[in-house]
Amino acid sequence: MGKPENDARDVADHAKDAARDVGDRVREAADDVRSHGRRAAEDVADAYEGIKSRGADLLDDVQDKASDLADHARKRGGEFADRARSEARHLYRRGRHHADEVAGYAEERFDEVSGIIRRNPAQSLGIAAGVGFLIGLLIASRR
Repeated sequence: MGKPENDARDVADHAKDAARDVGDRVREAADDVRSHGRRAAEDVADAYEGIKSRGADLLDDVQDKASDLADHARKRGGEFADRARSEARHLYRRGRHHADEVAGYAEERFDEVSGIIRRNPAQSLGIAAGVGFLIGLLIASRR
């Protein structure tokens, strides 16, 4: 074996070399961690921007769809209102036509009855008195 001083020096040198190696490896590991941390932060930032952009796009799509649906509802509502107005006009014309027909029929019957009464006034007066008497009996029997 060699001198203890040489052995101690060799051990000390070996320890220094080992400490340097450990220090170098720790620095490399720290650099790797920093590098991976930066990449992870960049990836998160990119993902955030992508999600933010997609969210804005989805919001725009929803707003466009809502606007389209509102326009469609207004259009359909207008169509239904126009259809309802048209149907109301049609029904009014039909009702007016039927009312005119009934009025014409009533006028014809009035003229016909008036002619009969003028030709047979005594008979008409007797019929009217009989009808009045029957109505009076009906009213009196209900009391």
